[in-house]
Amino acid sequence: PPCYASFHPDSPACKIEVPERLTVSHTALQEEGLAERCVSVPIRQATDAEILLAHSEEYLEAVKKTPYMSLDELRTFTQQYGDVYFHPNIYHCAKLAIGAALQLVDSVMTGKVRNGMALVRPPGHHSQRSAANGFCVFNNVAIAAHYAKKQYGIKRVLIVDWDVHHGQGVQFAFEDDPSVLYFSWHRYEHQGFWPNLRESDYDSVGKEKGAGFNINVPWNKVGMENSDYLSVFFHVLLPIAYEFSPDLVFVCAGFDSAIGDPEGHMCATPDIFAHLTHLLKSLAGGKLCAVLEGGYNLTSLAQSVCQTVQTLLGDPAPQTSELNGPCESALESIQCVRSAHKPYWACLKHTVAPPVSEPSTKRCKLAEKEEGVQAEEGQKEEGDGQKAEEEEVVWMKPPSRLAPPVHTEVALPADLEVPDRCDRVRSSLAPTLQILQRLRSISGFCVSEKGTANYLEKETYSYDMILLVRLPRFYGGDVCYFLPYFNAQHLLCTVYYYSQCVCFVCVPPQGCSDVAGLMQAVLCLLLPLAYEYDPGLVLLVRGPGSGVGKAAWAQITSLLQGLAQGHTLALIQVRGTEGVRAPL
Repeated sequence: PPCYASFHPDSPACKIEVPERLTVSHTALQEEGLAERCVSVPIRQATDAEILLAHSEEYLEAVKKTPYMSLDELRTFTQQYGDVYFHPNIYHCAKLAIGAALQLVDSVMTGKVRNGMALVRPPGHHSQRSAANGFCVFNNVAIAAHYAKKQYGIKRVLIVDWDVHHGQGVQFAFEDDPSVLYFSWHRYEHQGFWPNLRESDYDSVGKEKGAGFNINVPWNKVGMENSDYLSVFFHVLLPIAYEFSPDLVFVCAGFDSAIGDPEGHMCATPDIFAHLTHLLKSLAGGKLCAVLEGGYNLTSLAQSVCQTVQTLLGDPAPQTSELNGPCESALESIQCVRSAHKPYWACLKHTVAPPVSEPSTKRCKLAEKEEGVQAEEGQKEEGDGQKAEEEEVVWMKPPSRLAPPVHTEVALPADLEVPDRCDRVRSSLAPTLQILQRLRSISGFCVSEKGTANYLEKETYSYDMILLVRLPRFYGGDVCYFLPYFNAQHLLCTVYYYSQCVCFVCVPPQGCSDVAGLMQAVLCLLLPLAYEYDPGLVLLVRGPGSGVGKAAWAQITSLLQGLAQGHTLALIQVRGTEGVRAPL
């Protein structure tokens, strides 16, 4: 959409929501060769009927008049709202932003594309039914969610808002609607950060029938890192999202939660958005629509957009930056959210810890306020020093990512058809024997008399073996064993760390009858351990009669491909064609 600007040139706010946000993002996509790999979707203006899906007629009619207002009239009109700036062209831009989001929904739902991202201005997630707010005129994602439900009969919509500001407009639009699950993490600092709403805290879970379908994760300190973001996904969002089982996923893709942003002051690097995107792609059959919201450091914005788009294109996720585990403040927020939502979700029913009544970060904040009057000058000098340091924040540019021409090779008997988008290797037996021989040569491979080494060696010749290779290359080295054993009520996992190379996941025969418990183990135990371990290869083993159905196995395989830059081997014992296509 064309540019718009503020009428308050001395305001800090108008210096960050600038047209260059789009131009640098699109230029970066072109320079990285990503734009040419995408389908370019033509945009259109939204109709009045579409805007009215999320806004009042009175508000729409008022905004319609802005192109014909004088500068003084626009100033007066702007002042009735919070932190938003009207230009004679902003109504046109806002209609194009909505139209772009709706065109993306059409393309995804009709199968023209698998997923996509709309680079739009102005953003939308702060806009409310009858009010502009926070740079936002119309609520792009809220309108798109209503549109998808109405146009395509979507029953369940997940909206993930990773912008650093709370998208209160989206929350208010759906807080009593159980068909829309809204998740937001946001800088909060115990209501000390904009938009300074009590409704942004963890205990705002939704209203009436929508209770439990609004998830707020408040960041009560700045400087959150990659580990904090992943921990919230593993322990809050993904378990609930899998139970919710959405038909379509929207992302309010605000990149002011990335390092270097003047609004967020967070320390998460751009590559983390590749992993967040990958984890969300496993939901809703991969139907994902990302719509740009915030992001005001032009460097980290462009890098984060590229990381997101490259993952949407299906390229393997990059190696994760160093993960040191979540900080105390993040853990407190996670604990509070899980406790607040325990009554509404089966996946949280075993949450035993009570909510933190007075988080340590809140105690620290209150102590700072008490000392503030006496130390005002010292704090000002310290603040000036911190500001200078923040302006000098630097980080490594994300390294180039793998984009293999063939993502998957399969070894199948000659009478079985090769699944779509796969290549056949020449022999189904030789690669298996080579791998077994290589594994036997690794020191410490045989863990016990009934261990997985013996399981592989003794059982692999009983049925046809399928070998799925994310990249046609096997990395030698020592092995990290992760050997789960399941029953209907309990999950017992034996974890063997040997060396930093391979993550080994085995589901033995007759191993699992509780698929929900299995997914909980994968999301809340296996993935956190594996991401921190950072393997160079993931080896998956599944036997017949394991109790893991095609759908669950496909989900597990997809989630684990976010590790090891996508280097994944899946060894599957099947009878006939059972399970051949599921992991692909």
